[in-house]
Amino acid sequence: MPESLHRLMLRCFGQAPVWMRRRIVRLIAPSFTVGAICHIERADGSVLLVRQAYRRSWGIPGGLLQRGEAPADAARREVFEEVGLRIELIGEPAVVVDADPQRIDVIFRARPVDEAEADQARPCSPEIDDVRWFAADRLPDLQFETSHALVTLARSARSPQARPL
Repeated sequence: MPESLHRLMLRCFGQAPVWMRRRIVRLIAPSFTVGAICHIERADGSVLLVRQAYRRSWGIPGGLLQRGEAPADAARREVFEEVGLRIELIGEPAVVVDADPQRIDVIFRARPVDEAEADQARPCSPEIDDVRWFAADRLPDLQFETSHALVTLARSARSPQARPL
């Protein structure tokens, strides 16, 4: 496309009402699913993992955001729905954008609101077969997405953006 035509189209786009610009972007932009997942750690350092009914390896609790839902709210909701545990989110989340399956995961660090309640974590959803706490140095076979999320979360915690300016 010639540059002059491209500029003219951009000017027209800029003059369109906001609702129309949003609709155009939604029509031509790729769509992604967005999920919120949680790395939940107890005071003793153990990590909560779940085994989903449709997967063999272990993962971390979480799921897709509902329309208009904030990622932090989705993270707390999903953990409670899946394992019956109330959590407190810690720090800023990390984000993984996986272009091939068109998935975005917002990864949170969390801890149980009540340590005594943490021992009561159990499958509360048909999609969860098992829930267990694992020592951080004795993790089982993890789902690829979980491994990737944990590495991203660790890198994010050490990044320059994580330190105060």
